[in-house]
Amino acid sequence: MAAEKREKSEESIKIPKSVPVLPLRDMVVYPFIISPLSIARDSSILAVDAALSENRMVLLLAQKDKDVDQVGEEDLYRVGTVAVIMRMLKLPDNRIRVLVQGVCRAVVEDLTTTRPYLIARISRLPETSAASDSPERQGLVRGVRKALERYSSLGKTIPSEVMVIASNLENPGRLADLTASNLDLKTEEAQQVLEIPEPMARLRRVSELLKREIDLVTMQQEIDTLARDEIDKSQREYYLRQQMKAIQHELGEGNELADEIEQLRRRGSEANMPVHAKDELEKQLKRLERMHPDSAETATLRNYLDILVGLPWSKETKDNLDLRKARAILDEDHYGLEKIKERLLEYLAVRKLKPKMKGPILCFVGPPGVGKTSLGRSIARALGRSFVRVSLGGVRDEAEIRGHRRTYVGAMPGRIIQGIQQGGTSNPVFMLDEVDKLGMDYRGDPSSALLEVLDPEQNNSFRDHYLGIPFDLSGVLFVATANLLDPIHPAFRDRMEVIQLSGYTEEEKIQIAYRHIIAKQIEENGLTPRRINFTPAAVRALIARYTREAGLRNLERNIASVCRKVAREVAEGKKGLSKITAGKLEALLGPPPPTAEESLVMDQIGVATGLAWTATGGDVLFVEATTMPGKGNLILTGHLGEVMKESAQAALSFARSHSGDYGIPDDYFSRTDVHVHLPEGAIPKDGPSAGITMACAMVSAFTGRPVRREIAMTGEITLRGNVLPVGGLKEKILAAHRAKVRMVLLPEANRMSLGDLPSAARRDLRFLFVNHISEVLSAALAERGVLGERPAGRTPQIPGEGGAPSRLPADIPAPVGSS
Repeated sequence: MAAEKREKSEESIKIPKSVPVLPLRDMVVYPFIISPLSIARDSSILAVDAALSENRMVLLLAQKDKDVDQVGEEDLYRVGTVAVIMRMLKLPDNRIRVLVQGVCRAVVEDLTTTRPYLIARISRLPETSAASDSPERQGLVRGVRKALERYSSLGKTIPSEVMVIASNLENPGRLADLTASNLDLKTEEAQQVLEIPEPMARLRRVSELLKREIDLVTMQQEIDTLARDEIDKSQREYYLRQQMKAIQHELGEGNELADEIEQLRRRGSEANMPVHAKDELEKQLKRLERMHPDSAETATLRNYLDILVGLPWSKETKDNLDLRKARAILDEDHYGLEKIKERLLEYLAVRKLKPKMKGPILCFVGPPGVGKTSLGRSIARALGRSFVRVSLGGVRDEAEIRGHRRTYVGAMPGRIIQGIQQGGTSNPVFMLDEVDKLGMDYRGDPSSALLEVLDPEQNNSFRDHYLGIPFDLSGVLFVATANLLDPIHPAFRDRMEVIQLSGYTEEEKIQIAYRHIIAKQIEENGLTPRRINFTPAAVRALIARYTREAGLRNLERNIASVCRKVAREVAEGKKGLSKITAGKLEALLGPPPPTAEESLVMDQIGVATGLAWTATGGDVLFVEATTMPGKGNLILTGHLGEVMKESAQAALSFARSHSGDYGIPDDYFSRTDVHVHLPEGAIPKDGPSAGITMACAMVSAFTGRPVRREIAMTGEITLRGNVLPVGGLKEKILAAHRAKVRMVLLPEANRMSLGDLPSAARRDLRFLFVNHISEVLSAALAERGVLGERPAGRTPQIPGEGGAPSRLPADIPAPVGSS
């Protein structure tokens, strides 16, 4: 009843038809709510003065846009609150403050006056009343009260008297207005609440807004808690860092990170980096400045920046373009190798005429120990450049070439960038050693990654994954080495200029031993030329009997072994010069190792000397053939490959088809088995170049005519007896020269391949070029029964077979210097 009486008394308040309008910026005043207002606009001050002179009532209307100063009817909402001015206070700056209390809601019918202030004709907006005993009303009122209490407990400042009033209010409309006036609502939402005349609907809307505000405040508190924890941690770290700074200052130490950043920036400017590298450096330095000095990412970034500024972006050496001086340096370091020296001098000549040229990519291919790697050092010395060597043997991961991305733990640049950094210049001689031994697995193909490095059209912008920016490799002189060409990726091989190093003759080894190896080993073993001396005969015996090889490694090992033994004698007190003669070698090095790389001791039936190519150079190959009673079977032994087996079958087929030409009976093959064997059966053998050797050995066994021991041969045979060309000719001829043969039978098609043979091989060997197997048999087979004594001091390799050295054809001269 009391509530109904109050509502009736409120409705009985007389509201004038026209009242001054007071526009409000960014706020809404509800009925029965007391609010202070600060007024600065002249029109609003006049409106307040007019209201005070009459009935003290004004209409409070919210502005749609708070930034509008001269408001009109379209700038104001249509629903507002009629309020009574309770107090007014004039301020020194011509503003006034008023205290107003809302009376009721009102709707603007129209604005009757706009100057000097707004006057509106209004009508009261009546409120409907809800049943006081309605469960919905009671439940909604209680829910809003509890929510308001929780909202206040979350830290929102709500006056205690407001909470007391709210706890005693039963009127849903009044409770909705009181709650809405204490919420942080936008003007549109507050106006929406004001425009709802029905109390229950208004309270529901306010309840929704209150719940939303509680959720927002709760979330904000959680965020504030986390932020406070971070701030507390940061403040603690800041405090500790300040203490550390004070301690460092007392110890005379400075800010290490700031000093390091400044040093990196200075090194970057001194490195004369390109624009894209400078931009990346500055970007990463700014990141480093914002990082904590002790974080793991800071250490990673420091390493990256140290590598970035440490690269020789613009530092390069000036090439030595004096061709005579370069030639002198190459001759000083290496004996022979004329083809490679000529190629390097051609490069220097072009570089002298055209300074800006793309560097060639050379690939030295040859057996081990022929000086491929040391030749790269000599090239660098002749050019006056720094030398970098990277061994690629066994590399299987593409990241070894292009580097790891910095997202990985322990990331580092690839070997190319590491080598450039190690060399200290942007144009070193860069040796890629053992490129034929590159691997490939699930981590990528390093050969494919090297395509970009070795392509002159692309390597001016080589991008390492670790650096993340391009680096110019166009000034680098790349030199690759390999033992074999076949394992190298075809596209990779296509980008390189291949230069073959076949090996050394005995004379070349003697010169190299005296010019380089002996002096080097004397120095390395602590001796002097006054303590040890090698006679020419000793060096020649050392090469001929102890080190049958294409390269020089075993020769150097044996010379080192001799020097060590002399060094021991000197250390034990021996005085004077130790003269190393051929007779002393066996006492110093032991007996010479057995080797099959010698010519045969005597002419033998069914044994022919062939020539083979291997990865370590050339080699002689003995083919043995014998016959036995049987049914015409061909037996092949000696670990032969499929191609070599087919060559043997082709040789046998030719012999059978031409049996009449060599006096072989027609039924001979139907009652005879043929066994062909190649000694050293543990070593795999394959290839077509032993075809004529097998044919010669078989025909010798069939006819009983011995094969001349001084003749070696190589060539592929066809069923018609034609002799086809073969490869690896230089290596094979050098092997024949080492084996002391006197004549080599070669395919006619290989005549033009002898252009780069050493002079010693040309002098000591006679070459006979053949087109057909009949020419081979005519030159290689001696007449039946033409046998004599074997040379003194030589023992036949096959005991039990009699015979003597063959008489050479008249067109085979004796080697120069032989007895």
